[in-house]
Amino acid sequence: MSNEVVLDIETQNTFQEVGGYDTSKLKISVIGVYFYETETYEAFEEHELAQLYQRLEKAGRIIGYNSRGFDLPVMNNYYAGNFLDFPNLDLLTEIHKALGFRLKLDDVAAATVGHRKSGHGLQAVEWWKQGEIQKIKDYCLQDVKVTKEVYEYGRKYQALAYEDRLGGRKAIPVDFEPKIEEKAAINLSMGF
Repeated sequence: MSNEVVLDIETQNTFQEVGGYDTSKLKISVIGVYFYETETYEAFEEHELAQLYQRLEKAGRIIGYNSRGFDLPVMNNYYAGNFLDFPNLDLLTEIHKALGFRLKLDDVAAATVGHRKSGHGLQAVEWWKQGEIQKIKDYCLQDVKVTKEVYEYGRKYQALAYEDRLGGRKAIPVDFEPKIEEKAAINLSMGF
């Protein structure tokens, strides 16, 4: 885990505002990141993304929740390369592989680590419109913290959990160990 990163993004707009599910039309307000290498949580605004992206190029692996379906494609709107080609782990993808269906991070976190997220992404869009950037950063970094806790639990115990419709706690078998081809970090040194 020495140079892995856990991240989450918040956007300035919603799919409803851009006319459907099209990540190419979304704009980033904040990206929250936990860097294992420095053991720090940091938030980056849209105008600071070049600084973040240079660090992500050197990361051993990018970890997120629905990151392949949302975060990384939206981040690609600001990047000349393709973050989907970077070593990455999407926790939701692994859950879907194990169960055959998708679960919200909030539900997995509640059953796995005992607490939920502090809100939802639509609140962050409203905060953006109101100019409350610090609220977005705080919320985004809290999501990163929850994602990190779920990841670390899954890596340690090779399982996560969720509550089924009857209220029973069910296990989700997972394998979060890096694959051999993921171990080498991509260093593209792309200019911004």
